[in-house]
Amino acid sequence: MSISKQAYIHEDAKIGKGVIIEPFSSVYGDVVIGDGTWIGPNTVIMDGARIGENCRIFPGAVISSVSQDLKYKGEYTTTEIGNNTTIREFVTIHKGTNDRHKTIVGSNCLLMAYVHVAHDCIIGDNVIIANSTQLAGHITIDDWVIIEGMVGTQQFVHIGEHAFIAGGSLVRKNVPPFVKAAREPLSYVGVNTIGMRRRGYSDQQIMNVEDAYRVIYVHNSNITTAIKVAELELPQSDEKEVILDFIRSSTKGIMRGLS
Repeated sequence: MSISKQAYIHEDAKIGKGVIIEPFSSVYGDVVIGDGTWIGPNTVIMDGARIGENCRIFPGAVISSVSQDLKYKGEYTTTEIGNNTTIREFVTIHKGTNDRHKTIVGSNCLLMAYVHVAHDCIIGDNVIIANSTQLAGHITIDDWVIIEGMVGTQQFVHIGEHAFIAGGSLVRKNVPPFVKAAREPLSYVGVNTIGMRRRGYSDQQIMNVEDAYRVIYVHNSNITTAIKVAELELPQSDEKEVILDFIRSSTKGIMRGLS
């Protein structure tokens, strides 16, 4: 453990083995920091933060600040960050409210500079969020999602696993798994085949996804009809079920198809 004399560490904070805390950082009392994590200079780790092992938190980041939700009344909530996650300069992550009681960033994630993660967001593992992207409250992002820079997201949005969202997009509706999303309004522009191959998906699995979205977004303009066609006409596969389950549960609606 190496803690700078110029850092403020509350006596109740739980600091793991091998943690490095650089000058002028502040660590509040109700904080847990896992082994091997590096806290850069001028960072603020506030009450309710639970930071995993081998994370890197760069200068100017603020973790577990109080929610900006006006309904927040001081209830006890937390911010949880998994292992091996990197949080770059001036990222802000707010703790939960009485909706989910926690904000979660998973393991092996990269949040680039100036990203904001609002209250009650749940971000899965292996997610990359590029510079200046802003996440409103109550958003769910599944594993292996990539969001390019300067993306704005509306509250309660759900982004499915392995999705890729182009820079500068505005996300107002749910984004299904395995897709590439771009344009304004946000639309389906294809399957994230490159990402799927990088993560070990076979040609047959990728074809299953392409067939599903051909039915959903190309051949049918009505989502309810598309789901019925996919259920009846497409062969059974895990990928098809992941996609259809996501769409069935999307009370907010999903993004539009090709136009």
